[in-house]
Amino acid sequence: MRVDATRRSLLLSPCVLALAAAAATPVIGRASFTTGDGVRLSYLHAARPGARPLVFVPGWCLPADLWRPQLAAFARTHAVYALDPRGQGESDVPDSGYTAERRAADLHDFLRGLERPAVVVAWSLAGLESLELVHRFGTERVAALALVDSAVGEGPATRGDGVAAFRQRLRDDRAAALREFATAIFKRPPPEDEVARLAESMQRMPLEASLDLLDYGRPREHWRAIARGLRRPLLYAYTPQYAPQARLLKAARPATTLAAFDHAGHALFADAPEQFERELRRFLATLPR
Repeated sequence: MRVDATRRSLLLSPCVLALAAAAATPVIGRASFTTGDGVRLSYLHAARPGARPLVFVPGWCLPADLWRPQLAAFARTHAVYALDPRGQGESDVPDSGYTAERRAADLHDFLRGLERPAVVVAWSLAGLESLELVHRFGTERVAALALVDSAVGEGPATRGDGVAAFRQRLRDDRAAALREFATAIFKRPPPEDEVARLAESMQRMPLEASLDLLDYGRPREHWRAIARGLRRPLLYAYTPQYAPQARLLKAARPATTLAAFDHAGHALFADAPEQFERELRRFLATLPR
């Protein structure tokens, strides 16, 4: 992975890596790269030369550090990365690029710098962006895809009243709306200071950009066709809200691996980390080496 020299993490020094290996504790570093349109994107990583890359991507407006437990869990067997999309986490906050096309291109730019094709683990909104990645750039840099509690366009459209109300709430009192959102995505909400941290981080993105991300303007059939036509292994991890879409996707694409999380919130990897690790490892074990 190419990184900006001024942003190279000191945690990458051979001495620190040797000490970490001796202690059997993965070292999670932070670095950055520059996209094709000149935006600096930050990412967390634990390098493991030659190992299969796992790339974790967070959902709407949230930081990549939500994936830290998963980075630590998989760092001993894989080269792990968690990407802050533009406007999120510690990445730059440009004025433009908050579209499915550009964010898919950002992810493609990142994957091109890895040693091997990656397993992309994309949560919520990032699931749509990973489907757009496949649609626009193919699967040369994608070994497999894991969609985590993300819509895939299956079934009839549901009423959009909830999204419309949330958009208005963001306009009326953005700070309060984001605190509510940062609480609601968990079945068991984290401590108040963590909720406050997440809500504050989400406000880095301009309001209008965050609203743009809530509607990519694609018909459901667009996402449905990409998911059904994917020519790479696919894991679909979902909570009850997406159970109908999971059943329809499995019926249309029998090779899909399903993983139900019946007692977790939208951030299912945080609410049920042991189950998530188990399901992802089981999926990874099925992939060609």
